[in-house]
Amino acid sequence: MNIRFEQAAALKPKPDIDTVKFGSTYSDYMFVMDYNVDKGWYDPRIVPFQNISLNPASIVLNYALEIFEGLKAYRTDDGRIQMFRVDENGKRMQNSAARMALPDLPYETFVEAVEALARVEKDWVPSKPNTSLYFRPVMMATNADLSLHGCTDCMFYIFCSPVGSYYPGGLKCNSILVEDEDVRAVRGGTGFAKCGGNYACAQRAANRANAKNYNDVLWLDGVERRYVEEVGGMNIMFKVGNTVMTPALLGSVLPGITRKSILELLKEDGYTVEEKKIDINDVAKLLEEGKVDEVWGCGTAAVISPVGKLCIHGKDYVIHNNEVGPLSRHLYDTLTGIQWGRVNDTHGWVFPID
Repeated sequence: MNIRFEQAAALKPKPDIDTVKFGSTYSDYMFVMDYNVDKGWYDPRIVPFQNISLNPASIVLNYALEIFEGLKAYRTDDGRIQMFRVDENGKRMQNSAARMALPDLPYETFVEAVEALARVEKDWVPSKPNTSLYFRPVMMATNADLSLHGCTDCMFYIFCSPVGSYYPGGLKCNSILVEDEDVRAVRGGTGFAKCGGNYACAQRAANRANAKNYNDVLWLDGVERRYVEEVGGMNIMFKVGNTVMTPALLGSVLPGITRKSILELLKEDGYTVEEKKIDINDVAKLLEEGKVDEVWGCGTAAVISPVGKLCIHGKDYVIHNNEVGPLSRHLYDTLTGIQWGRVNDTHGWVFPID
């Protein structure tokens, strides 16, 4: 791919990473590439970060025809820049595009674009422990057409945002409310795709949970309202003895890359991993019997998000004394260790940025 480069007139000063709020500060450049049904993908370029102009009738503005991804670049203790499983993000974007009837972007092209932007913006990768440069790839339909004839023109772009430590005071537990009114997705819908609509429809429930002093919601399936799906923007796992259970990927749950990595690590550590339908009433029974050792969410932003309190049908259950469990901490330390180069990568997950 021949990527055109447009020099910025001036570069921005780097922010104090300790004061930056997640997703609120942006680096100097962005990657942009356009698509037309007759031309295919064309004009890949890295240009100064800028606003995007759209026709008010654009499909993305009227019918939410878009998808996105999220991944990070990390600076190791000796100053190297590396990324984590970029190819998996590219493959997931391909699957999301297929579901949303957006044009196919080969994952190899996705990886090339991400790595090219990372090389240009490597000075924006912060050096303080557990900080990173967050990358947000987006694909959206840009043709102006209110007739629902689908996508004929499209834009793929990537921008970057420096982010501080998700847990500046150290790993801590969250409280989760099981949502039994709204639903996030149904099988056969868009639950497995990383599209904005899945997050927009979740906001009302998140607001209700926050008003009750819970950090997030645990979604149940959209048909029977009894099978566990995911937490907010994360997958969820339950440790019971030497077994770790997580909802199976049946079409309504996002196939998390952090989830996939953790399951591989758990199997290597000798744990029994069960990907299955998990009845929330069975979870409540296990909690009543004191058999649930740990619960955690997992995703790109937090990596591991331990759950210390889970509210099921109005009843609060405290997990591991509302303290971070040893397996949650071990997984967090191992995965972040690989990402920041403190633990040897024996899986081929790291993408060095030269």
